[in-house]
Amino acid sequence: MKILDRYILKKFLISYLFVVLILVTVILVIDITEKSDDFLEHQLTFEQIIGYYLDFVPWIANLITPITVFIATVFVTSKLAGHTEVIAILSSGVSFKRMLLPYLVGATLIAGVSFYLNGWLIPNSDKSRVAFLIAYTQRPFSYTENNIHLKVAPESYLYLRNYNNHSKVGHSFTLETVKDHQMLQKLTARRVSWDEENEKWKVQDWTLREFNGREEYISKGTELDTLLNITPKDFENSKYMEQTLTIDELNETIALLKSRGADNVELYMVEKFMRYMSPFAIIILTFMGVIVSSRKARGGVGFQIALGFFIAFIFIICFMMSREFALKGAVPPMLGVWLPNIFFTLVAMVMYRTVPR
Repeated sequence: MKILDRYILKKFLISYLFVVLILVTVILVIDITEKSDDFLEHQLTFEQIIGYYLDFVPWIANLITPITVFIATVFVTSKLAGHTEVIAILSSGVSFKRMLLPYLVGATLIAGVSFYLNGWLIPNSDKSRVAFLIAYTQRPFSYTENNIHLKVAPESYLYLRNYNNHSKVGHSFTLETVKDHQMLQKLTARRVSWDEENEKWKVQDWTLREFNGREEYISKGTELDTLLNITPKDFENSKYMEQTLTIDELNETIALLKSRGADNVELYMVEKFMRYMSPFAIIILTFMGVIVSSRKARGGVGFQIALGFFIAFIFIICFMMSREFALKGAVPPMLGVWLPNIFFTLVAMVMYRTVPR
């Protein structure tokens, strides 16, 4: 690596760390201010609060990495352009493509670390962060869905009129076994409850109908143990749950939800594709940041930095809109997540034709 590469790479990485430090500090102050009443209400100890923020800082730092990399790129390149260093580099025979190399090396390094953190390490720490949020900053959760339909096995379908997550009791229980469009058996019960000791479901006042062609066999009873491919955890608060899953756990959860025919699988698919999209966004925004700020501005670097913040704002808006479309099912999850990257890549390629050579 040449002296010029080390010079640019060093400035780029130091600026990135500086921007992350500044933004995370601001966000920390805002978050502490917002949650201070919750901390006092629950009389949390200093160790509990520090433990939460030790999990919070890596999460928020990684979340804003694409934007902080872009801002750092604009800041470094605009300073180089303002000091006529970009002109000197290009005049010495170094092509614009060659000047991009240390930026892309730095962006790739950050993207690789971010992908590993976001895919495996941060989700594990988020388990305690999310548990803290649910316990101390959210209202007590109550499961309020009615007429619950779940596919609990390839040939088994469950219905509950309602479920109480506090008592772990469901009412108007039905379990149907269907194969080749033929019903094999139907178990109905007045209520179903979770047996903590044996970790099984108990159905009460049950009726079992078994079908063999045109013949039907009926049996009844007061209480029956049954094994179901669900637990009370499936009815607990799932807010932020997708953030606590590693990529491997996301794949398993998506497969399970699809097998059940669940209607919230898009949330987990979007989260999975975001883990892969984010590293590429870092590289794309770095490329665009160099293009935006490589010209020397008459009014100094202020305009270019302001332009950088404006483009970062547009990227966030595009990402939020496309993500919402994906969650609503308006577009496929993969397309919805990757649309901002595709759009900004095309914009960057058009802008690249205007850069100084």
